[in-house]
Amino acid sequence: MSDREHLIIFDTTLRDGEQSPGASMTREEKVRIARALERMRVDVIEAGFPAASKGDFDAVSAVARTIRESRVCGLARACAEDIDGAGDALAGAAAARIHTFIATSPIHMERKLQMTPDRVLEQAVWAVKRARNLCDDVEFSPEDAVRSDPDFLCRILEAVIDAGATTVNIPDTVGYAVPQQFGALIGDLRQRVPNADKAVFSVHCHNDLGLAVANSLAAVMHGARQVECTVNGLGERAGNAALEEIVMAVRTRQDALPVDTRIDAREIVPASRLVANITGFTVQPNKAIVGANAFAHESGIHQDGVLKHRETYEIMRAEDVGWATNRMVLGKHSGRNAFRSRLLELGVEFESEAHLNEAFARFKDLADKKHEIFDEDLQALVTEAAQELEQEAVRFVAMRVCCETGETPVAVVTLDVSGEERRAEATGSGAVDAAFKAIDSIVQSGTQLLLYSVNNITTGTDAQGEVTVRLERGGRVVNGQGSDTDIVIASAKAYVNALNRIVSGQVRTHPQAAGV
Repeated sequence: MSDREHLIIFDTTLRDGEQSPGASMTREEKVRIARALERMRVDVIEAGFPAASKGDFDAVSAVARTIRESRVCGLARACAEDIDGAGDALAGAAAARIHTFIATSPIHMERKLQMTPDRVLEQAVWAVKRARNLCDDVEFSPEDAVRSDPDFLCRILEAVIDAGATTVNIPDTVGYAVPQQFGALIGDLRQRVPNADKAVFSVHCHNDLGLAVANSLAAVMHGARQVECTVNGLGERAGNAALEEIVMAVRTRQDALPVDTRIDAREIVPASRLVANITGFTVQPNKAIVGANAFAHESGIHQDGVLKHRETYEIMRAEDVGWATNRMVLGKHSGRNAFRSRLLELGVEFESEAHLNEAFARFKDLADKKHEIFDEDLQALVTEAAQELEQEAVRFVAMRVCCETGETPVAVVTLDVSGEERRAEATGSGAVDAAFKAIDSIVQSGTQLLLYSVNNITTGTDAQGEVTVRLERGGRVVNGQGSDTDIVIASAKAYVNALNRIVSGQVRTHPQAAGV
């Protein structure tokens, strides 16, 4: 990177991104995304919050054992159980980091923690020291730093750096900051904290006002050398700073920013698609860098300019961030070894022969329906195969739908419920509505449908449709995904997938819950 300073990219898709309502990921899904981040050469992967649940602990542990080129991080509140649990989960990592935090704003200290500032400072120092006994790389965050008293921030940052924190992260927890103010805050803290030179200053910005990336870059201009971000800007509420936007802003505006990253930008679009496929949070077409229209030109003036000289309307090349013509990699005559080899190239490793067999069987079925099989198709069928092998209470078996102009649509659905096949028939305003009602009559889940979304996985009239369904019951929100060349079948699969997640009833502790 010549004489430019290194900007550390800290990806928290697997932790903060997973806190988006309905975006929970399985252990295997987290490992797949972690491998994609490793191929992208992300510096630090925050794999999760081990204390949230046994599933989260197992997922962090699996990522730690799998990833060798990136540092793996676990989040912990400033309490013994969290910190020790994070240390245990990260035990197998080639390089590990414990990230501990405690709230420092008056409203959080008084209303949530019910602790005095002096007590908060004492707890922060204790937490960093305990984490440092388990791991030589410790990050500390004063939660809600933007609404905290600057003098208190200086006190607590100086104390935790003395206690052994190697990174101090300044979060805009509620997305309240504006760039000029936030940049000035980072510059002020770096000047006023006496031992600031002994730690890396980091930022973690939320996007509630649409300023997460702008705030992060303003902080970089004032000396921050780590940015916490997520693929597609996934995250709580309005999300986090988008990794792809941070990376490409730094790369494109080398004239204005004094840093560079080690990111392999060609992996950005594949990672974006993988995260969207697994979480069910689709990317809007006009999303910067990774949206379908990011490099599309409809205006005649724009088209003419690009044809004459690309740089008239494009400030980066689509190929540089991973956009390329979809490449057909396999066909109906491809064998098991070719199938396994291509998925290994995509970072997918099968945990068992049963998983490989299920995925390969789905591949053969798809190849009979669809002439060209793209990488995105493979990722989708691997996700479905993994879901099929989970201990699901409800499984989709078959469906027959009758639709005719002027007639009420009818759907007949067969499900396997705990090993017993059940069949139901229902009518609806459309084929999908009828299918959902038939499923509901069997399962009787008592859920409310919050979102129904359909996207094409690839191009062409034979493309698979990918359906996302979001359900709510008792305040718990889940997403379900399904894919098929038939949209109605994909919809039924997605609905059943979401119902299984509701039925599982797994409860996760939220990181910001008081626990000190």
